[in-house]
Amino acid sequence: MAFGKGRMEAFSDGVIAIIITIMVLEMKVPHGDSIESLKPLIPVFLSYILSFIYVGIYWNNHHHMMQVVKSVNGIILWANLHLLFWLSLIPFVTGWMGENHFAKWPVMCYGAVLAMNGAAYTILEKALIRHQGKNSLIASVLGKDWKAKISVVIYIAAIGIAWTNATIGFILYGVVAAIWFIPDKRIEKKLANHSPENKE
Repeated sequence: MAFGKGRMEAFSDGVIAIIITIMVLEMKVPHGDSIESLKPLIPVFLSYILSFIYVGIYWNNHHHMMQVVKSVNGIILWANLHLLFWLSLIPFVTGWMGENHFAKWPVMCYGAVLAMNGAAYTILEKALIRHQGKNSLIASVLGKDWKAKISVVIYIAAIGIAWTNATIGFILYGVVAAIWFIPDKRIEKKLANHSPENKE
């Protein structure tokens, strides 16, 4: 049974907005009034920046992906909730990593949460393609998602490297964010090609 996609998009937008709000509230105001009092917050702020970028990337890609979807079903709703679950853990691992100045275990757990977010997003993509059909617009847009596969390899490498050098692991998470920072133009191009203006 198919449903309209509007409520799922609105709910997802709301949850993602709350996730960002929780992250920024984790940055406690320093007690001192000098610039030196900000130094202990540098790891927390760096963690926040990276996580904000990641959440923004997921919101951006989710928004673009839903533009080529006409309807959703129950499986898609659960797949979307699965993605939101892992996204909702980002504030926790972000705070843990920042407060402990990029210690080994927090950095490794941060990477594990990022990897699970990537897996959940892939599951959502597959559910949408299965619902829309192999010849659908979304299937033609996504195709072989090489960026997703490369990201998984980097996540696994970063988690392993973080065991001995957490700083390098954190940097590798930043590399994945940089790969995804520029929005995927495939969907915009497909939508442009399928617009009424181009059919005239």
